[in-house]
Amino acid sequence: MASKQTTSFNPQTFLTKVGPGKTLLKSPKKQILCSQGDTADAVFYVQAGKVKLTVLSPQGKEAIIAMMEPGSFFGEGCLAGQLVCMATATAMADSTLVRIDKQAMIRVLHDDPSFSELFLAYLLTRNIRIQEDLVDQLFNSSEKRLARILLLMAHFGKEGKSEAIIPKISQEMLAEMVGTTRARVSFFMNKFRKLGFLEYNGGVHVHSSLLSIVLHD
Repeated sequence: MASKQTTSFNPQTFLTKVGPGKTLLKSPKKQILCSQGDTADAVFYVQAGKVKLTVLSPQGKEAIIAMMEPGSFFGEGCLAGQLVCMATATAMADSTLVRIDKQAMIRVLHDDPSFSELFLAYLLTRNIRIQEDLVDQLFNSSEKRLARILLLMAHFGKEGKSEAIIPKISQEMLAEMVGTTRARVSFFMNKFRKLGFLEYNGGVHVHSSLLSIVLHD
């Protein structure tokens, strides 16, 4: 019998369809879900909360490479033969995740076309974001990179949003994401605030006018 196609993805439905090989994880803030160098044998789905992916260089320098919000997958490299985790995943807030063993993930991708379409669309969107991040690192100044990250965290342009409040985030963490020093982040944040591009009000209130920094040559 052909599986019924769905136009939207329901996390609860997803949990029941995965079957054997799934684990529901309740992770408190700062809990490490998997570490760089661990065996890569599962895909994770973020149901609630937020997870950061970090990499550590041989010299001990840490960098944040991604912030995974609800609806995100990570660990998919195991499906392409990746043997070890390339990054450390840490819960940034109390989070709920689904851990899906590699073989269980392969089964659900094979058996459920609607889920396969969802997963493929997610991977394509993420691939585009990674390419944009690479171009950003190669060609843009740290000021532009910071402005772009703030706009992305505020979900600028999504669902008609032009302004949003980003929950409190440390300047040290922003520096790791941008690839610069905390002092530079502090300098640019103060500059953006003085120019009226953002304000502090229970978090960082990002105005759409910040886009002018990204677009300015």
